[in-house]
Amino acid sequence: MVVPHHPVGARLARHRLANDLADVVPPALLADLIAVLAELVGNSVRHARPLPGGVVRVAWRLRPSGEGPRIQLRVTDGGASTGPRIRIAGQDAADGRGLHIVAGLATRWGVERDGMGQRVWAEFDPSPRLVAAN
Repeated sequence: MVVPHHPVGARLARHRLANDLADVVPPALLADLIAVLAELVGNSVRHARPLPGGVVRVAWRLRPSGEGPRIQLRVTDGGASTGPRIRIAGQDAADGRGLHIVAGLATRWGVERDGMGQRVWAEFDPSPRLVAAN
């Protein structure tokens, strides 16, 4: 899916993800996926350049497993002068906590760069707590 490199892009991506996965994953997992996707798209809009056409590419992939779906979220943009990194945010800081949220909710996350920009991804392995919640 392609969304505008604008704050509205995060809202569009959240709604599409919720609609696509509402009947596929447990509600608790869906809430985590939505939160992480919103952070990744929001970070892209705030800190990175858009792809050609002023957009950000958003994708998700489900891979079935015996324990439940393994899910990867991906947000691709034009990159920035510095890559995404977890920062230490002071108690009164207005921002700087987004990747802490991503790292806390996802099983793992990372960044891939190529000549066109960067892709930030987050993966979710099945959790007995989330599978049982369904």
